[in-house]
Formats: sequence, structure tokens, C-alpha cells
Amino acid sequence: MSKIKDRRTDAEMLRDLSNKRQKNTMNGRPRGGPGMARIYAEKPKNMGATVKKLAGYIGRSRSLVLILIAVMLVVTVLNLLAPSVMRGAIDAMGKGDGKGFDMRQVVAALIGLGVLYGVSSALTYLQGISAARLSQKTVYSMRGDLFAKVTRLPLKFIDSHPHGDIMSRITNDVENVSNAVSQSLASLISSVITLIGSLAFMLAYSPRLTLVSLVTIPLTVGASAGMSKLMRKFFIRQQRLIGALNSEIEETVTGYRTVVAYGREKQSIDEFQEVNTELRRTGIFANIFGSVMGPMMNMIGNIGFLAVSVAGGFMAYEHAITIGTITAFIQYSKQFTRPINEIANQYSTLITAVAGAERVFEIIDSADEFEGDAPETSAIADVRGDLDFNAVNFAYKQGEPVLKNFELHVRAGQKIAIVGRTGSGKTTVVNLLTRFYEIDSGSIMLDGTDIRNISKKSLRDNIGIVLQDTVLFSDTVAANIKYGRGDATDEELRDAARTANADLFIERLPEGYDTVLASSGSNLSEGQRQLLAIARAVLSDPKILILDEATSSVDTRTEMQIQSAMIKLMKGRTSLIIAHRLSTIRDADMIIVLADGHIVESGSHEELLAAGGQYHDLYMTQFAGVET
Repeated sequence: MSKIKDRRTDAEMLRDLSNKRQKNTMNGRPRGGPGMARIYAEKPKNMGATVKKLAGYIGRSRSLVLILIAVMLVVTVLNLLAPSVMRGAIDAMGKGDGKGFDMRQVVAALIGLGVLYGVSSALTYLQGISAARLSQKTVYSMRGDLFAKVTRLPLKFIDSHPHGDIMSRITNDVENVSNAVSQSLASLISSVITLIGSLAFMLAYSPRLTLVSLVTIPLTVGASAGMSKLMRKFFIRQQRLIGALNSEIEETVTGYRTVVAYGREKQSIDEFQEVNTELRRTGIFANIFGSVMGPMMNMIGNIGFLAVSVAGGFMAYEHAITIGTITAFIQYSKQFTRPINEIANQYSTLITAVAGAERVFEIIDSADEFEGDAPETSAIADVRGDLDFNAVNFAYKQGEPVLKNFELHVRAGQKIAIVGRTGSGKTTVVNLLTRFYEIDSGSIMLDGTDIRNISKKSLRDNIGIVLQDTVLFSDTVAANIKYGRGDATDEELRDAARTANADLFIERLPEGYDTVLASSGSNLSEGQRQLLAIARAVLSDPKILILDEATSSVDTRTEMQIQSAMIKLMKGRTSLIIAHRLSTIRDADMIIVLADGHIVESGSHEELLAAGGQYHDLYMTQFAGVET
């Protein structure tokens, strides 16, 4: 046991792994977001509350539950009657006193046993079908609710949880719940009914032998309680490490080009193996304790059978009980202890399911993206595009402010460029305007209305975003452009593509607008993906446009093509342009320079160059090679 105590916790192991990664990165914070806090240090939720919520999902299939309980009740009653029929057959062999043999009663008892076991087998088959259907209906509801919740999670949650772990909850954890419902739930209900029925028969046959058989119960309860505590610890940790392993795989696969380009294959393998080793160690302990539970319960049960046999033998010697009654009592005694053993044998499955359900409910019960709306929020119509940031303060982590008394006033139709060094807060401005994150203090006004009093859906319907990392889906080109406005006509679709300078390359694709894109649009060039993103924004016709480093990943010729499309897109719209390439913002109405969370300079391109401040230094660094 000392070795178990000396093992690092999963949180400590993952923290060390995260620190190793950060040695080779400039900043542990994702672009415009908080640090990637691992969830594995969190304590598991209350087991009783989790079981109650899980019961709620099972209860949605009430008719199936009632059928399953009814079938199990009949099967259990038939199994309980079998030892009583067997008792009659054994006693009939000697008419209860060993002096005769009643063949008719023996044959009748054997026929009765055959009927009982035959009907029991048929109903057990029906029980299996009902349990499977109940299991699939339950996880169908859970998986649906979980995925629906994932689509409504705040960006803060996504930023602070590894994507592989979220995927693990939707797949592995829900599957563990499915296994428990189909395999263990029926067994658990049947065990409870068997326990009560067996005890009733035992008391009816011999209260004295019943007391003898109950002697081992405290030992059974004590042993199972101690083992359960250890098992729960390791099975919960095992589920968390599976999530961590999935996260490692997901990050390596999605970032494969970067891994290979920097020759980080060995480091990736080492990081994977570190988590894999911890999972192996935890899995060994989980399986050891899970395997020991059953044999331990069987050993305690056998001690009870021995005690009943010895006591029954003395009672039969004194003619206080018949041989048939002793035989039946031993059968009932086994049926009485069997449920305890079955629960013990199924405990590892149940604990794994509860651990998985806890992780599923952690997401389902988390704050909804739209729960941040105040009750009085409403839709906004006829948006002009006036924006006012008034003394805005914000920090991703308490005590580490990103924006400090930030002030910015934008009039409708203006083009405002935001520049600054990495980490200065440029993307944070976008996150706050779109309410992906809520400000700590101050206010952001849209046409004189605090955006916290505007519903998030209405606010975002009026904002279009073109990001540096274009997000495309494995669907047709047309579907990707229509992503923000599914009811657009084909003519509107083509007009948007022409405005974005995307129509020419789309027409050259094998199926034109019906061409199905590969994952993330990998069968298109970076510039083509960006033009599709601009076409998407054109079609959605936003009143406010955000261009977040939209040309920083393309060559100069493609940049000119994208710039032409963006000029058309920005016409008549309030536009916020975040750019590292300062050549793309020369014609902005105003350029603001962010540093240390607030605006340090503002003006036109020429004014800022003449001022010789930070903008001048940034510009010279890019175009004149001057060190700053």
C-alpha cells in the first residue's frame, strides 16, 4: 500500500507535463484567451447526486423500466420457487422419514422444476432485450444532451479544457454508462428482489439457521466498504487519465505538420508515454481491486455455507429438520449471498460508470453560454454600428489584468485598426465585444445600449468575424459559405462569392459550388480558405465587421486579392481590423496602438509614423529591419 500512496496524483503528473511543454513556448495562454488549465485536479462530485441524475435519465424510458422490473420480478420469483420444489422432491424420496419413496411426487417435482427453469430462461432472454433497449435509450438521451450542451458552452470553458478530454466524455464516458445500464442495472434490481425473497423463505423454513447464515453479513459489508473506497479512487482517476490520453492523441494528430516540421516526434512520444504509463499503473491497481472483490465475497459466502451445513447437520441429527429442508435452505442461503457477490463483482463496472457520469454531468451542469444574459436582455434592431468602450477592465486570471481602463470610441462606418505586440490585448477586445467573455468593469455600448442588455444571439447576428485560422467544415463549398445564413438563395450565394473574389477558383473546382471539402478545407490553399471565409461574412451581411489578422498567413499576391475582397466587404460597415502586417491598414480611418492593456497611441498611418512612437518602431521592424 505504500507504493500506492507514493504515486503522483494525475494533477501533479499532468502539471509536470504542461511545464515541460511551456519551456519551448513564448506564452502558455492561447491567443486571446486564458491559460489552458487542466481539469484533472478537480475533485469528483458527490456519488449520490450523480446516481440520482443518472436515475433521472433512466426514468425517461418509464415503460421499459416497468417492463424490465416486471420481468425480473417474475424471473426472481420462479428462481425462488425452485429450491422449494426441490425440497419436496428430496423429502418425497423418503416421505420425510426415510422409509419410503413416492415416485409420483418426485416426477411431479421434476416436471415442475423443468417448467420453472424453462419459463425462467425465456423471460431472462426478454430481460436481456429490455435491458439493452433501456441502455441505448438512456445513453442516446445523455449523448444528445451532452453534445447540445457542448455547442452552447462558453468560450472560456472550451479554452480551459483540452479538446481530447471533451471528446472522451462524449464517447468513452457515455459508453461506460451504457455498459453499466445494460449489464449491471438489471443485475442490481434482481439482486435486491432475490435478497428479500430469499430471506423470507429462510425465515419461514428455520429462523435458527437464518441467524447462523447472517453471521457473515457484517464481515461482507465491512470488506466491501473498504474495497469500494479504494476502487472508486482508482477508477475515477483511470477515467480522467483516459481523457488526458485522448487529449494527447488529438493534439498530436491535429498538429502533426508542426510536430514533424520541428522534429518533435520523440518529445511527443515521450509525453504520450508519460500519460500512458500513469494510465497503465492506475489501470493495474483498478483491475487488481476490481478482481479481488469477487473472490473475497465468494470466500466469505463459502464460510457462511459451511456454518449453515454444520448447524443444519446437527439439527437433522436431532430430527428438528428434514434433509430436503436443509438442501433448500442451503440453496436459499446461496441465493441470499449471491446478490451481495454479484454487486461486488459488478462494482467495478458501476464505479467506472459513475465516474464517467460525473464527468458527463460536469459539462451538462456547467453554465450555459446564454445563461450570462440578464433577464432584461432583448434583441436589437436597426443597428448603426456606433461602439463605445468606456473604462473597460478585464483579466482572464484574477490579478493579471489584460485591459486596464480601456477607452475606444468608434463611429458607424469607421475602419479602426488595432495593432500591438503579442499579448497586448488585441484579440481580447474582440472577445469582449462579442461577449465570448464578460468584462470585469466598465461598459461596452452599441448604439448607446450596453451590450450586456442585448441578447448574445442578437448581438452576434450583427457581427461578422473573419479569422486568421479559417474554420471550414467537411461539407460542400456552398454549405460553408451559407453557414451563417442557411436561407440564402443561390443567386445571393454567387453574389457573395463574386464580392469576395472567390467565384473564379470555385468554378474551377471539380464540382464547383457542390464540391465537398476535406476536413478543415485541407484540399484548398490558405488564400482560398480565407476567401471562402470572406464570402461567408459577405453573405451574412453584418453591421459590424471584425478582421482578426485575416491576411497574416498568405503570400503578398494572395494578400492583395484578399485585401480587394475585404475593401468591398468593409464598405458601409463599422470595421475593427486586427493586424500584424501593418501594410494592410494604411487606409484605416484610425489606427490605435495597444500596450500593457490600454491605448498608448492613436491616429492615421502618417501621423503615427511622424510621431516616432511604438507604431513607428513596429513599422520599422517589419519594413526596415530596425531592432527595437
